[in-house]
Amino acid sequence: MFMVAILASAFAAKDAAAQDVPLISGGVGFFTNTTNSISGSSTSYQPHIEPLIAAPLGNSLLVESRAILLEEFSPNGNGQPGYNHSHFADLIYLQGDYIASAHLTVVAGSFLLPFNTYNDRLSPIWIGDLQDGPLIAGVGTMASGTGVGGMLSGSAASSSKYSISYNAWFSARSGNFYFNSERSSGGRVFLYLPEHGLEIGASYDRLLQGTQENFVGAHVWWEPRDTGFRLRSEYARDLHEQGYWIEGDYRTRAFGGFDSWVGRLEPVFRMQQFYRNDIRANNGALGVDTVRPDVGLDYNLPHNTRILFSYSRQASNSSAENDNIWETGIVYRFLFPTWKGKED
Repeated sequence: MFMVAILASAFAAKDAAAQDVPLISGGVGFFTNTTNSISGSSTSYQPHIEPLIAAPLGNSLLVESRAILLEEFSPNGNGQPGYNHSHFADLIYLQGDYIASAHLTVVAGSFLLPFNTYNDRLSPIWIGDLQDGPLIAGVGTMASGTGVGGMLSGSAASSSKYSISYNAWFSARSGNFYFNSERSSGGRVFLYLPEHGLEIGASYDRLLQGTQENFVGAHVWWEPRDTGFRLRSEYARDLHEQGYWIEGDYRTRAFGGFDSWVGRLEPVFRMQQFYRNDIRANNGALGVDTVRPDVGLDYNLPHNTRILFSYSRQASNSSAENDNIWETGIVYRFLFPTWKGKED
């Protein structure tokens, strides 16, 4: 639903006359990753595209989906010349939304698990300020990050001073390649205070297959009005692991606004730590305690294009996993209707 709101508002600003027109959006990017570790240095290159479609069916129904197409080129190991090449294509999610009322939307299909905020709000390549996701991104979102089943979402209560929103879902077990999921249930609730630009939320997920376990999470977002500053943070925990990340970015209006060459600069800093509570590894998370500060500088070009640059130092209690990571990228965000809408 977060992505639908972004698409709808962006397109409405561009062409208010279009009605019930499917929108195609997404991002195209090219990224590099250079990792220096105790075993040497290597650089990989990734052309990347993530198309998204949101197709309204009347006034109450919406179908939305996002896919990923990724190529990766990396040097051959053992001093051999040339590059390895791999490719990956997948349907990230495919869901139908029924807008039952102002307080309830019913979702069915394959959907992003709304545990904390990164998975369903920040994972698209045209949104995140840093190329890599947080260390704890896999905690609470299971192995695939998606569920196959149903979800209820909406606003429980709202006024000019506050709003309380919720998500509640159930996911079945699915071994399908494109729609992979584990059996689980959970929910998220958050409070938003518009006058302060503050959002506080909590998440819960329970794995209902195999070794059943509970996941808990919390998030805080703060965007003070008229400042150009944003602060985002998450904490997640289960029986075997826990961690947090906190990220801040800033754009200044002091030299002609956000569209000046200075205002387009966006420094980013993220601090994150991961703790392993026992030796069992799961959820795609790290196997050892790890700390990683990320320092980035983004440049927001006109026409929805961004240049990303970042440096990270990933250190753990295993010297073999201490890395210096340099990353660069360029991302273009596209958005257009599939055909011309009806005139009012």
